[in-house]
Amino acid sequence: MNHNPATSASRATLYTISAPSGAGKTSLVAALLQRDPRVKVSVSHTTRPRRSGEQCGINYHFVSEQQFQDLMATGGFLEHARVFGNWYGTAQEWVERTLQSGTDVILEIDWQGAQQVRKLMPGTIAIFILPPSRQTLATRLRGRGQDDETIIAARMAQAQSEMSHYAEADYLVINDEFDTALDELASIFSAHRLKLARQSQRFRQLISELLA
Repeated sequence: MNHNPATSASRATLYTISAPSGAGKTSLVAALLQRDPRVKVSVSHTTRPRRSGEQCGINYHFVSEQQFQDLMATGGFLEHARVFGNWYGTAQEWVERTLQSGTDVILEIDWQGAQQVRKLMPGTIAIFILPPSRQTLATRLRGRGQDDETIIAARMAQAQSEMSHYAEADYLVINDEFDTALDELASIFSAHRLKLARQSQRFRQLISELLA
């Protein structure tokens, strides 16, 4: 993996977006992708069963426990974690290739995965999304119609633990009013691209001419 500072300005940026289940992370990321053509989201591998309406290669790469273990053994994952009894992992090769092509990459992962990624790639930008209240979070989880009350209770308990790690992120977005949260999320990407190192690399020819 290339972490040479001399090439970091020409590479795109890796972002992790973490949130408790039900905070609206997936909907926000999907809307951001429609708005911003310069960013892609990494499709994770998982051993979780496919839900109704989900497509392999779009929502997740659905694999067997053995396939996941084989990928782990060969170093195929940038990060991986076991959540609610299922494995989730990010394919390292795809992330590296996409960043080198100049496209920003989003990893939708939990705080543990975000920690793993930042150790491997220190330039990663971490974003955390929080709901406006615990009541709203519970309402959103029930509104999915996918889980019974036992699982919802477990997710709420897990959410409290996850939310305590918000301070490890670089940016915090509260998803109360969706359009406002989306604007705030998009502004993070826009502002980071305007940093001197990236702009001076992107407009190297122009700057050279202006200063000639």
